[in-house]
Amino acid sequence: MLPIRGTRWDREAAHAGMLCAPLAGLTVGLCAAAVGGVLLFLGGGALLAAVATAAIPAVLTRGLHLDGLADTADGLGSGKPAEDALRIMKRSDIGPFGVIALLFVLLGQAAALAQLYGQSWAHGAVGAAVAGVTARCALTLAARVGVPAARLEGLGAAVAGAVPWRSAGVVAAVTVVGCAVVAVPFGPYAVVLHAFAALAALAAAELLLHHCRRRLGGVTGDVFGALAETAATAALVVLTFG
Repeated sequence: MLPIRGTRWDREAAHAGMLCAPLAGLTVGLCAAAVGGVLLFLGGGALLAAVATAAIPAVLTRGLHLDGLADTADGLGSGKPAEDALRIMKRSDIGPFGVIALLFVLLGQAAALAQLYGQSWAHGAVGAAVAGVTARCALTLAARVGVPAARLEGLGAAVAGAVPWRSAGVVAAVTVVGCAVVAVPFGPYAVVLHAFAALAALAAAELLLHHCRRRLGGVTGDVFGALAETAATAALVVLTFG
């Protein structure tokens, strides 16, 4: 929703945009953490701050990634061939698999954030930032060369294969290192935990990507949304360990 004007939309722009996706995630995560911090300061409690922190990314993205998660869950959950599954994903309604996926993903995010905010605002804020960055880094990896688009049109086709392998690897490495560095004030264990959370998040997204490539033949805009929400949730859950 941020008022940033795009002057063109081509493969070069897609390449640059997908490389910078983690920065967009960092912006979203920091905005979410700021709202959570305000609620904590006003005495709202860890749970309320966590719910707000989980809600802000949905507001800032107009629910784009959550919509993609629901559509992907409906398509994969249908058990139908790729063509039929893609048709289901393109429909405007939401089915039972989509509802279930949204319910448990948002509950998981809020529960994890509540535990982090229960430790301190700083833990919750860092968790929100890590989730936002790793979620978008998963998109950068999914846009790498060799990952095909499932359709000839749409967002997936516009960005599929736009990022060279080496560039995607560099972005992933910087993301993992950055997640570890921000945890330095929390101690050595936190540094390792935050790095592991980023790796686990990217691994979870890669598993889903592999499944979508096998079932659907490639990526779509909905798949990108599902990858982002999967990575964000996985990162937050791992951060609650220990």
